[in-house]
Amino acid sequence: MIQFLLNNQLVTLAQLDTNTTVLDYLRLHTHQTGTKEGCASGDCGACTVVLGELNAEQAGLNYRAINSCITLLGALQGKQLITVECLAQAERLHPVQQTMVDCHGSQCGFCTPGFVMSMFALWKEQPAPSHEQIDVALGGNLCRCTGYKPIIQAVQQLSHYATEDQFSAQAQPTIEALKAIQNPSSPALHSAEQQYFLPNTRAELAALLVQYPEARIVAGSTDLALEITQNLKQLALLVGVNQVREMQQLQVLDDKIVIGAARPYSDCIEVLQTHYPAFADMMKRLGSQQIRNQGTFGGNIGTASPIGDTLPVLLALNAAVELQQGERVRLVNLNDYFTGYRKTVLEPSEFIAAVHIPRLQAGQVLVVDKVSKRFDDDISAVCAAWVLTLKDNVIAYARSGYGGMAATPARALNAEQALIGKVLNPTTIQAAQQAITQDFKPMSDVRASSWYRMTVAQNLLERMSLSLIPSKT
Repeated sequence: MIQFLLNNQLVTLAQLDTNTTVLDYLRLHTHQTGTKEGCASGDCGACTVVLGELNAEQAGLNYRAINSCITLLGALQGKQLITVECLAQAERLHPVQQTMVDCHGSQCGFCTPGFVMSMFALWKEQPAPSHEQIDVALGGNLCRCTGYKPIIQAVQQLSHYATEDQFSAQAQPTIEALKAIQNPSSPALHSAEQQYFLPNTRAELAALLVQYPEARIVAGSTDLALEITQNLKQLALLVGVNQVREMQQLQVLDDKIVIGAARPYSDCIEVLQTHYPAFADMMKRLGSQQIRNQGTFGGNIGTASPIGDTLPVLLALNAAVELQQGERVRLVNLNDYFTGYRKTVLEPSEFIAAVHIPRLQAGQVLVVDKVSKRFDDDISAVCAAWVLTLKDNVIAYARSGYGGMAATPARALNAEQALIGKVLNPTTIQAAQQAITQDFKPMSDVRASSWYRMTVAQNLLERMSLSLIPSKT
């Protein structure tokens, strides 16, 4: 069985369709229809709800906005699910609802519950947010009729309200209730022909995958759930990893940073900002806040998509993936991990446990560029990452990673050789631009033509050089 709090009520479930999303559970099983379905793919934010989770010390609560349309019900184990129906107290609106009324932030109202829940999560974590923090928090919520100005004004007015609400008043009972349902023995959800296992340790996960090698692994389900909501598949065997604490860890070591495969992106950005600022800046454009609160490095690597945003950067950084099968653990360089379009060296029953990212050496610089049709919450047409070592303006080391240019994330080996040992100047960059045409023959699709992708890849080489050559003005 699984247990979670639905607002303030304990829910215990043992039998239910394991492909059920949180959105469908709310609307079809509990008849809480305030949460809306817009896209069923995590793009529009109409389905936004908030998860209350125990923090690492289990002494307080963290609040995260997520897309309920692509979150499977099993992910709620040990958490509090907060919906828009629970915000108001009797006839008194919650501050986030009241400011939306005061600022005329709603017209048709379809998107409003999702905006309200994103605002609520932001207000609980940042009572007086900056304009940038507001933009980030609302970046995954689309409005087609009100316009964003009054909604942003509503968030800004929240700073006039005291931060105490009914959730603050009930914080300690909520903490105790959540502690009581943490780490149950063999949590699972099942139906007549489906199983959803939630192991608590890596050893339990490894044993389950040996027993069920055909099982699909669920991390944030930001990609996997689309098979259910968009392709209408039924996935019979699921193994969730978000209860495996060892796979939530982040270690900063002398020579590398190790990130657990199940750790959400949003819990990695602060460390990335310290050690790889360009990586962190790109990560802030990976999906929306809701997606970053659920998506993981393990999931992005596991899908092996040629346009996965983290993969070009990890390639350029010479990262490796830690794989486990039963009791066997091996480390595979990411350069050797991809074998074809969405194909990898992963063997049956093997899973990604962590990613190992080397620290930048003295004199090294990381440059990352993502080009997409929208700046925020969009998929790359081209993503380029370079790690360079410059000595007296001579390129002593160059390693690249590109997404959107081939069937897999890949390095531009010819372009690297055109740079190494050369002075960083326009002539060198022009040689690299010519060389990269030998590295890739990109395809045309709905996001970009082959010509566009190659032109962008060449232009990004020039942009990289301009960012590194000191300005003479």
